[in-house]
Amino acid sequence: MGSNRGRRIVVAAASAGGVEALQALLSRLPADFPAPVLVVLHVPATGGRALPRIMDRAGQLSAVAATDGEHLQPGRVYVAPPDRHLLVIGNTVRLSHGPRQNGHRPAADPLFGSAALAAGPRVIGVVLSGTLDDGAAGSAAVERRGGTVVIQDPHESAYGGMPHAAIAMTRRPVVLTVRQIAEFLDTQTRILVAAAKQAPDPELERYVRLLLHPRPAIPAGAVITCPECGGPLRGEHEGTAAVRYWCALGHSWSPETFAERHSAAVERALWSATLRLDERWRLSQELAESAELRGHDESAAMFRKAADQARAAADAVRGLQAPAPAADVNADGTDAADAAGPLDAADAVGAAGADAAANAAGAEDDVRGTGDGGRG
Repeated sequence: MGSNRGRRIVVAAASAGGVEALQALLSRLPADFPAPVLVVLHVPATGGRALPRIMDRAGQLSAVAATDGEHLQPGRVYVAPPDRHLLVIGNTVRLSHGPRQNGHRPAADPLFGSAALAAGPRVIGVVLSGTLDDGAAGSAAVERRGGTVVIQDPHESAYGGMPHAAIAMTRRPVVLTVRQIAEFLDTQTRILVAAAKQAPDPELERYVRLLLHPRPAIPAGAVITCPECGGPLRGEHEGTAAVRYWCALGHSWSPETFAERHSAAVERALWSATLRLDERWRLSQELAESAELRGHDESAAMFRKAADQARAAADAVRGLQAPAPAADVNADGTDAADAAGPLDAADAVGAAGADAAANAAGAEDDVRGTGDGGRG
């Protein structure tokens, strides 16, 4: 990583009208461009797979679909694949199936935010044509961490939403035409940036961590919802014991009844999830067969993979709904399971997600490591 200290990283984002803007930008970058370029373009989950080839033909730089775990190389263009966020962790590309941001996956904010955390003042963020405001918060993060934000002139861009939003969220944006952006990047990436220690950014670290390892972050004192209407419940206590729960609409529950209704609601949610997953499996199978008939083998393989994933997920959810085996009885007539405690759906989910939990255990260290990488 030491060899990359002071070297620039370019992150670029676009949406509507962005293909043309990216082609124009890449066509003007020289073959000896000294920085990696990471690109996010809003594409549907089942499309956009030709984008790396389009970017590769646009200019002299080699463009590829980003691969999880590969090291950044200067003069190479990394394009976010469909349905994956593109992140920078240290000097490494990471792909995430984390929650959609601003309605998109891939989205600009995760790329810009993770790069800002990893590389601080070495980052140059580029916002091109697009609607709405994805990339605005990420641009603010880049600037806050000492990086530079370059924005396509809204008067030149096919759609000015993203450029206008980024301008509004930053204090020192550099607003240029695409031709001028290429010249600016070629000049700035050849200037080494002095290594400087970056202040901790807990909020940005948490944001990147949740993108890498998505899991609910339930705060202490979080509300419990009413099984009847979904509104927040308040507990009525006598001493330390809850005696009643009631919601703003007046639905009231004693503890035992509430637990029973809540369990029923969990069961309904699991069956609903199973139904949706089965539908996805059938749809993916039909799309795969249709693609095969048209001779589109690559698309067919993608849909087959989606079908397999949906089937596996549906089977896992069904496993949570399987009836418990008959209980063993102790010699004194008591239920042997009582001593050990019941295995409920939450326990089963925990067991099924043990590997994911183990992977997530090092998430905080991973993300903090990215901060150190950007602090020199």
